[in-house]
Amino acid sequence: MPKTVIIPPGTTTPIAPFVPGTLADGVVYVSGTLPFDKQNNVVYVGDAKAQTRHVLETIKSVIETAGGTLDDVTFNSIFITDWSNYAAINEVYAEFFPGEKPARFCIQCGLVKPDALVEIASVAHIGK
Repeated sequence: MPKTVIIPPGTTTPIAPFVPGTLADGVVYVSGTLPFDKQNNVVYVGDAKAQTRHVLETIKSVIETAGGTLDDVTFNSIFITDWSNYAAINEVYAEFFPGEKPARFCIQCGLVKPDALVEIASVAHIGK
């Protein structure tokens, strides 16, 4: 099955060997997305809401570049560093997914950069 690499305009080089997204058979797989600026520095240090908004805007750009919308998201994997940020993250998450919500899971773990409070990976079915 052929695949297409999805790289939104203005995307910086990732900190590891991966691409922002891959489209295969009408499904967009969005890599784990951290709250990074163009130099791969963490933005909005200490602000879980702002970091979540930044992450979801980045995911939105990957899906839109592939030809879809956030309404096409069927699954999200959410990684947080502290359960005390769970409510703040969910508040912003609900803004991006106001209607029927995608399936998801959320775990607490360490992330690649200590100032990052949230990472999200997504799957979206945009059709063929």
